[in-house]
Amino acid sequence: MKAVNVLVPDVIVRRDSSGVAYLSSSQRLGAYPERITERLEHWARMAPDRVFLAQRSTAGSWDCITYAQTLDRVRRLAQALLDRRLSRERSVLILSGNSIEHALLAFAAMYCGVLYAPIAPAYSLQARHYTTLQEIFDRMRPGLVFASDGQAYERALHSVLPRGVELAIASSAPEGLPSTEFAALEAQPATAAVDDAHARVNGDTIAKILFTSGSTGHPKGVVNTQRMLCSNQEMLRTVMAFLSDEPPVLCDWLPWNHTAGGNHNIGLVLYNGGTFYIDEGRPTPAGIEATVRNLREVAATAHFTVPRTYEALMPYLRADAALRERFFSNLKILFYAAAALSQRFFDDLQALARETLGDELLWVTGLGATETAPFALCTGRTGAWSGFVGYPVPGMELKIAPAGDKLEARVRGPNVTPGYFKDDARTNAAFDEEGFYRMGDALRFVDPARPERGLLFDGRLAEDFKLSSATWVSVGPLRARILAQAGPYAQDIVLTAPGREFVGALVFPNVSACRALCPDLAADAPIDLVLSDGRVRDTFRGLFQRLAAEGTGSSTFVARALLLGDPPSIDAREITDKGSINQKAVLANRESLVAELYADPPSPSVITWGPARTL
Repeated sequence: MKAVNVLVPDVIVRRDSSGVAYLSSSQRLGAYPERITERLEHWARMAPDRVFLAQRSTAGSWDCITYAQTLDRVRRLAQALLDRRLSRERSVLILSGNSIEHALLAFAAMYCGVLYAPIAPAYSLQARHYTTLQEIFDRMRPGLVFASDGQAYERALHSVLPRGVELAIASSAPEGLPSTEFAALEAQPATAAVDDAHARVNGDTIAKILFTSGSTGHPKGVVNTQRMLCSNQEMLRTVMAFLSDEPPVLCDWLPWNHTAGGNHNIGLVLYNGGTFYIDEGRPTPAGIEATVRNLREVAATAHFTVPRTYEALMPYLRADAALRERFFSNLKILFYAAAALSQRFFDDLQALARETLGDELLWVTGLGATETAPFALCTGRTGAWSGFVGYPVPGMELKIAPAGDKLEARVRGPNVTPGYFKDDARTNAAFDEEGFYRMGDALRFVDPARPERGLLFDGRLAEDFKLSSATWVSVGPLRARILAQAGPYAQDIVLTAPGREFVGALVFPNVSACRALCPDLAADAPIDLVLSDGRVRDTFRGLFQRLAAEGTGSSTFVARALLLGDPPSIDAREITDKGSINQKAVLANRESLVAELYADPPSPSVITWGPARTL
């Protein structure tokens, strides 16, 4: 294993008389600043000419901005926000994706204590109706809205932008709406008013509101305070100690409206004085080429991303020795979160690392939430393996409390949210009698007799359901097992259904991978024709047959499946803002498909397998 400076976990465990377990790290958390923008000021002094942010220009070169330039522009923008009397009551909404302008405006708001919220672009660009976006506007009551490309957001803005609210753009003014050029916002130098406002910002000041759909599909405004952001970055650096050994370099696409991209990733670069390359790509057939192009030029020190990114990169890494050399040349660790990583891709990447470096790399994962800013549990130097989420990070307390026949994770610490913006009912329900935040995640001990050995993910409590036999289906672990074995063919899966006699599956297929199974079909063949092809159906039938053979009871395998031609809908809240599946919404919106899955006899579209005993 390649040597890397990562904390070896050491956990303190105590139990109360009721059997509730409390876990914490023996490692003390170091001091951290009161405001996250103090780190911007620090690096503007210590490394003024170091590049902080870089993004591709339309000409294809990298547009770069240094720490000193960033601080100057942030202060200018803070002056513009104060001049407009923006505040907690008159906030800033950022509708656009990741960009230098997005970062500057966000840091400016945090610098002078103006409330802001970055909003998932999909709510504007992919939705046909703007119900969710309108809910957010009503809650936030913005005084300034930023949309990088005004024309791209034109339809949404005409629908939800209140009369009299200023619109700022970086390019292409929308038709019929007055707008302010971004350059005009930063035209005036900062005055003493900016210094005064900055001095009033403290740990309790709300830094941002992050909207997350959660299990209900309705947007929850998670309050993120300055203390949350700063303490969480110190927690991260304590575990990932290599971050302070040399300035980190990331090339990352994760959206800043989500905690992983907007808090964890860009935050660790700022906190440790590194360089952040904004990846305009995505781990999709249409977007992966841009990511590969960037990684040919940027030697990242780590990747903190979702499994789909590694899976999309694998064909390129296998085929291109120069790309492999660049990709592994400066890597310290590989980190994944939000979903299980297929063992096949894990093994393949380690094989490529051995071939390229002569050694393996440390894989790290963990568990967190928007409400924890997000770093909460981490595997640390122990390394990642299937289902393992590790230990509480330094500075956090983890409470393992019974919840039915499972154990619920609850956390307390300086990185935990005080609640939900303008939503007292949700806030009160989110915390237990000791002030621990209820994560809604079930955990179990690797070894109940030795809790210091760490914890395994045991699903989302709100997703689990009972079969008609009263047997509980643990959705998270079963779904992860299916996706881990489904290789490239299943994009996502929803397990069905409460009160039924067996577990079924609604499968959102990876259409391009399924097309590859049918090379004789025309490239533009309708998706229904692809999914009805015997080769595709046999591939999924074989997968589910293998899982059924491994099953130990009716709740541990799937007995029937339907391949869905329609992707999950953001309008119907079938996907959350971070792109994960909303199990309950899919089941509610596709009741007719669930009924088809359980019809007797099943329809020709339903994939079945095995003898009757599997039902």
